[in-house]
Amino acid sequence: MTVDLDAQVRAADPDRWLSSRFVADVQARADLIALYALEAELLSIPTRVTQPMLAEMRYTWWAEQMDGVFANTPRVGHPVLEALTAAVGRHGLDRAPFDALIEAHIGRVHGEPHDLDAFYVGPMQAAARMLAGEGHDAAVVEAGRLWALTQTGRADEATAQVAAANAALKALPPAAFPAVAHATLTRADEPEPLKRLRLVWSVLRGRV
Repeated sequence: MTVDLDAQVRAADPDRWLSSRFVADVQARADLIALYALEAELLSIPTRVTQPMLAEMRYTWWAEQMDGVFANTPRVGHPVLEALTAAVGRHGLDRAPFDALIEAHIGRVHGEPHDLDAFYVGPMQAAARMLAGEGHDAAVVEAGRLWALTQTGRADEATAQVAAANAALKALPPAAFPAVAHATLTRADEPEPLKRLRLVWSVLRGRV
C-alpha cells in the first residue's frame, strides 16, 4: 500500500514528493505521503470529468468519506482512505482543514476564485503537525502562501513573499521543515537533480 501511494505522489506531485525524502522517520514519511495522496486524488477529479456537477458529486463523495476517516472507520480496501485514517489517528489531526480543502475544490470547478489558504496553507499546517506535533501553525502560514503564489504563477508576488516566509520559519522546529521545504522550488521545469540540490540547501539552512 505504501509503495503504491508513494509512486502515486511521485507522479502527481513531484516537488512535495522530493521534500518528503527528507523525513527520516519511515512512518512519519508514509503519513505525509497519505496526505499528499489525498490531495492528488482531489486535484485529479477535474481531469477525469468535464461537467462541474459531476465533479462536485465526486468531491461530495470524498467529503462524506471524511466521516469515516475521523471516526477511525475508513472505507475498507481504499488505500488512500485507510492510510489517511491511520495518519489522522496517530497525529490527532483536525478535520477542519480537510473539509475546507474539499470545499475549495468544489468552488474551483464552479469558477469561484481559488481559496489559496485552503488549498495550500491548511495542508502545509497539517503536514507540519504530522512531523512536529501541535503549535506550529502560525510558523508555516507565510511559507504556505509563498507556495500558493508559486503554484498559481504569481512569480513576482512569490519573490516578495520569501522574506516573510523565512522570518516566520525561524520558529519552526527542524523536524517539521520537510513540510515546507518545497516552497523553495519556484520552477516546475527544473530537472530533478537541481531540485534535490535546492532542497538540500534549503533544509540545511532552514530557509526557503
